[in-house]
Amino acid sequence: MTHRSTTLLLIVLFSAFSSYAQKKIRIACIGNSITYGAGIVNRESNNYPRQLQVMLGNEYEVMNFGVNGTTLLKKGNNPYWKKSQYTSALASKPDIVFIKLGTNDSKAVNRPFYDEFESDYKALIESFRQQETKPRVVILLPVPSFMTDSNQIYDPIIKSRIIPMIQKVAYETQTEIINLYPLFVDKADLFPDKIHPSSIGANIIAKRLYEAVKINKDKPFDLFSKITEDKKTSSFYGFDCVDFTLNDHSCKVVKPRVVAKGKPWVWRARFWGHEPQTDIALLERGYHIAYCDVAELFGNNEAVSVWNKFYAYLQQRGLSKKPTLEGMSRGGIYIYNWALANPGKVSAIYADAPVLDLKSWPGGKGKGPGSKSDWEIFKKDYSLTEEQAVQFNNNPLDNAAKIAKLGFPMLHVVGDVDEAVPVDENTNPFEEKIKAAGGDIAVIHKPDGKHHPHSLPNPTPIVDFILRATGNKFNFAAIAAAGVEYRSGAGWTEGKEWVAQFRNIDSLLDARKNLDIVFLGNSITQGIGGTRTYVTSKPGFAIFDSVFAGRTWECAGISGDRTQNVLWRLQNGSYAKAKPKVMVITIGVNNFGDDSAEEIAAGILAIEKWTKTNMPSTKIILTGPLPTSLKKGTDRRNKYERIHQILARNKMAAHYFPLSDIFIQADGDILPGTYSNDGIHLAKEGYRLWALALKQAIDKLL
Repeated sequence: MTHRSTTLLLIVLFSAFSSYAQKKIRIACIGNSITYGAGIVNRESNNYPRQLQVMLGNEYEVMNFGVNGTTLLKKGNNPYWKKSQYTSALASKPDIVFIKLGTNDSKAVNRPFYDEFESDYKALIESFRQQETKPRVVILLPVPSFMTDSNQIYDPIIKSRIIPMIQKVAYETQTEIINLYPLFVDKADLFPDKIHPSSIGANIIAKRLYEAVKINKDKPFDLFSKITEDKKTSSFYGFDCVDFTLNDHSCKVVKPRVVAKGKPWVWRARFWGHEPQTDIALLERGYHIAYCDVAELFGNNEAVSVWNKFYAYLQQRGLSKKPTLEGMSRGGIYIYNWALANPGKVSAIYADAPVLDLKSWPGGKGKGPGSKSDWEIFKKDYSLTEEQAVQFNNNPLDNAAKIAKLGFPMLHVVGDVDEAVPVDENTNPFEEKIKAAGGDIAVIHKPDGKHHPHSLPNPTPIVDFILRATGNKFNFAAIAAAGVEYRSGAGWTEGKEWVAQFRNIDSLLDARKNLDIVFLGNSITQGIGGTRTYVTSKPGFAIFDSVFAGRTWECAGISGDRTQNVLWRLQNGSYAKAKPKVMVITIGVNNFGDDSAEEIAAGILAIEKWTKTNMPSTKIILTGPLPTSLKKGTDRRNKYERIHQILARNKMAAHYFPLSDIFIQADGDILPGTYSNDGIHLAKEGYRLWALALKQAIDKLL
C-alpha cells in the first residue's frame, strides 16, 4: 500500500470514527396534545420533550412528534396512524421511543372500538421495533383528566379501562412502562384547562423521562431463570410476577424490565398488592419486589427464621445484600423484628400506619378497639398467657433505641386519626425514642387520615426516600435546566415569562460589560431590580442603588429560580463573557420543597465549581440560601441550617458568606421587620441589612 493510499485510509477511518463518536442518541416522543405541548405558555421551550432535551444536553436529540387530539385506536376519531408525524417518527431512526397515547381514546366516540385497542397498541410498538435501529420502546400511561363531562376525556375511563389495557399490552409485549397517572392525582392545579398539564406539569414528565433515559443499568439479569421451584407467572400491573413455594411458604417476586445497578429490591411484609403505587414506581426504576408469606406469626422467631431462609435464597440468586423493607399495618412488626435480628442487612425501612406495640393492636389496651381474634393468635405465636401478653415488652417500640443504632433511615406514613393503630401509641412515641437515640427517621402525617387507605395517592415522597436511601436518586438540583414558569404575580412584565427574563438579563450583560457587581439569584435578588426592563416590582432598588453608588452593578435574579436554573443560566448565558469583577450568588430556597439539604448543597457547589472553572477573573461571593422561616426549629429552618453546615465544611474558591448573623436573633427567630410574613422574602429593612453586609464583603474584594 502506498503512502498516499495509507493516508487516505486513515482519513476515512478517522472520519468514520469521529462520526460514530459524535452520534447523538435520538429520542422520539410519540403522543397527543400533551406531548405537543398544547396550552403551555411558550410551548416551543416548555413542552416536555423540549425540557427533556435541555436536561439531557447535546449528546441527545429529542424529537417531538406529538399531534393534538390523536388516538391510539386506528378507528378512533383522529388516529395517530394517519398523521405525517407518525411517518416522520418511523423514519427518524430513533434509539429510544416514548409513546404517550390513550387520553383521547377515553372519549365516548372512541369507546365502541376498545376490543381493538390492545391489538392496535401492539401493532404500534411493533412498527417501531421493526426499524433498523431496534429502538428501546417505553410506554407512558396517561395522566389524569379533571374534566367532568363523561362524553369527553373522562378520568374514570382512563383509570379503569385505558390504563389496564395498556398494562396488559406491556406485559404481553415485554415493553417498558412508566405510570404517569399517580404523579398528578394530587396536582389538579397544574391542569389549567383540566386536561393539559402546565409547563410545570410538563417538567414533572420531563424529569421522569430523564430518569428512564439515564437509569444506571446493571448487566442483563433474569432472576426468574434462577428460581427452579415450580412457579406460575402472571402480570403485576404490566410487570412479570412469579409465584412459588419455598419451605412451605408462599412467595412472590416481581422483576423490572431493566435492572438497576446493584440489583436493589423491596421486601414487602404483608398485604401483597395493597396500594401498590410505590412498588410499581420502583419496578419502573429497576427494583425487584419480593414477598414471603408468614401470616399470621406476628414477627415471632419462627417468622424471622422463615424470612432468613427467603433472604438467603434471594442472595444466592444475585439480589443486593440490603433490601428496603416495606411494612403496612401489622407488617411493621415483621420488618422491625427482622431488622433487629439481621443487623447490617437493611438499606432502609418504609413503614405505613405500622403496628409498633402489639398491646395497642391487636391488644386494644389503649385508645383503639384492637382485635380479639388476632390477640389470641398473638398470644399463641409467642406462647404467652394473658398476664404475660399484657406485660409484653419486646415490641419495636420497646426496642427503638436498639433499632436506632442499626443506622438505616426510616420513613413512616401515618394517618393522624388512625382509629385502628393510634399514632400516639405507635409512631409518635417510636419517633421520639429513635431521635433521642440518634436514629434517622422522618414521618409523613396525613392530618385527616385514618388507618385506610395506606400509602399516598402520589407516592413520590416515598419513592424518593427509597431512592435516596439506596443511592439511586437523581439530584435534579445539580442537573442544569432552564426555568419553565410563567409567574403572573412575580413582578414580571405581562407576557414576559422565564425565557424572556433570561434573555432580558443577557442583553443587559452584553451591553454592560466589565460591571463591578452582578447579583445572581431568585425572587429575593430580583427584588433588587437594577436596570431590568421586564420587572415591575423593585422593593430593594433604591436601597441597593444608594449603598452601591459609585459602582456599576446589575440584577440577575429571576423569581422561582432554583439551583439547576442558575446553573443552566451560567452555562448558556453571557455571565462569563461579561466578566463582572464580583458576582454575588444567593440561591437554594426554592429547592426546599423537592430536594434534600444534601441535594441542594450539591447544586450550590456545582454552581461554585462551574464559576471557578469558567469565570476565573470574577470573584464569587456565595451566600447560599438566605435564612428562611420566621421561627427557629421548623423543618425549613432545620434544612437551611443543614445546607450551610455542608457548605461550611467544603473548601471553595468562592468567598462563602452566610448571612445567619445578619437576620437571625440570639433566640433563633428572624429579626422583626426584616422579612415578609412568608418567612422567605425580604422587607425593605431586610434589603437594607443585606446591602450593607454585602457592601463590606464586596469592598474588601474590590
